Amino acid sequence: MKSSDFVVVGGGIIGISVAIEIRGRWPDASIDLLEKEIECGRHASGRNSGVLHSGFYYTADSLKARFSQQGNRELTDYCRSRQLTINECGKLVVTRGEDELESLAELFRRASANGVDVERVEAADLPRLDPCARTVGAALYSPTTSSIEPREVVGALVNDAERMGICIQKGNAFLSHDGDEVQTTNGRLPAGYVINAAGLYADKIAHKYGFGREYGILPFRGLYLEYKDSGPVPHCHVYPVPSLENPFLGVHWTTAADGTVKIGPTATPAAWREHYRGLANLKLAELIEIGVRESGLWLRDAAGFRRLAWQEISKKGKRRLLALARQLVAPGTATGKWSWGRPGVRAQLINTRAQRLVMDFVCEGDDRSFHILNAVSPAFTCAFPFARYVADQVASLVGGGGSIKSARPGAPAGLEPAHTIPRVGGV
Repeated sequence: MKSSDFVVVGGGIIGISVAIEIRGRWPDASIDLLEKEIECGRHASGRNSGVLHSGFYYTADSLKARFSQQGNRELTDYCRSRQLTINECGKLVVTRGEDELESLAELFRRASANGVDVERVEAADLPRLDPCARTVGAALYSPTTSSIEPREVVGALVNDAERMGICIQKGNAFLSHDGDEVQTTNGRLPAGYVINAAGLYADKIAHKYGFGREYGILPFRGLYLEYKDSGPVPHCHVYPVPSLENPFLGVHWTTAADGTVKIGPTATPAAWREHYRGLANLKLAELIEIGVRESGLWLRDAAGFRRLAWQEISKKGKRRLLALARQLVAPGTATGKWSWGRPGVRAQLINTRAQRLVMDFVCEGDDRSFHILNAVSPAFTCAFPFARYVADQVASLVGGGGSIKSARPGAPAGLEPAHTIPRVGGV
């Protein structure tokens, strides 16, 4: 029976990047990556909007702020070096009324605190950046925000990982564990150390190891409308000023890597974890579990869930989505034909005890396993430095034993590795 020094569960961009970082730290170790689907990146990573965020939304003490700017730079360099598709279009955050100017100013303060290159632009100067965008009073311009093709990036990383001797087992799902043995759909696999990067199912796997008991995944389904006609369209990303109390950024205009213009996304509470369309992938146990979880949030109105849910449910119709998007652009922009694009599901973590959505990345682990419980947007952007952070935490836990919960800035294992870890972008 084959054994493995490290087993990584989940073949999205986080799991693959972590496996590559582990290879850099332990070059002689055997590493297996389990991906339940027949190819990597079929869920959140492959259905990602493709926006490389610059990192000015997040408070300076968060992991998201720590990794966004660095991740943006490294992933941009990676795409350039591999000649992968990238559209370095920039991004505008515009206001819809004077009541949003203070929140815009807060975003500018966060950009300064995080060291992110952001320019404040007066409304009269906006046409030089994008004639289609409009704002009230002022806007913010982020020149380093861009777009990539997510599936292309994941495919390139899979090739890198396989060239480095990482065994990617596609079509092989984690089921459970018995001591040091991982039970999979293809049989037993003795594992020295397990790293859980399973996205929508990360909480389920963590619970099997005794971690993340106060957390659960609450899935939100996201849909974009894609423009299929001629006429003036924005060439920058155009975003509204978001609510700073929840993790969603509002309906916005996205210019994809191939130039396709999209608006969205919706963020409708999903009925089960892989609830993309209709009854596909329906699992009755998940339907009941998530229904109970959402009902509890609704009845208690925890963290303003009723208002958030109503706002998002109202966006399900094409007319409402277009109306919200048109608040951000000049009249006459993209007045032709729109059609629905490929849906995605956001694996949003909820603290079930505190009854609140978790805003930042969350990790827990000990000297036998490590669990990435919350790796939502901008996790794709943050993947490379976040993977090094995970490798650092694992190195600390394996070397010193003990456990770490909710790993975040200030945790015992810092970002500095015991010895140099090759950067993912340089493999």
